[in-house]
Amino acid sequence: MNAVKTWTVQVEIDEHEESTRAVARLDAGGAQSLTGTGLARLHPVDRDVPRIGDELAAARALSELSHLLLDVAARDIEQSSGVPAHPAL
Repeated sequence: MNAVKTWTVQVEIDEHEESTRAVARLDAGGAQSLTGTGLARLHPVDRDVPRIGDELAAARALSELSHLLLDVAARDIEQSSGVPAHPAL
């Protein structure tokens, strides 16, 4: 079956004093929705470059999101096949 599907990931970033928080939300259509969170903190000796905090927090949120999605895939494989699944990134 040939089909094109669109999944949307939205990343929201907010800063509070010396920390940055990113939340990555996956909308895979229907009831499928996952959320990953990432944090970055400014080290006291580092220069304050907000973009770097954004990048680190977003990368960490997306990483958590990818691991959550992998866990969902493993559960779906196990339910479908009845065999333990250990998919890797």
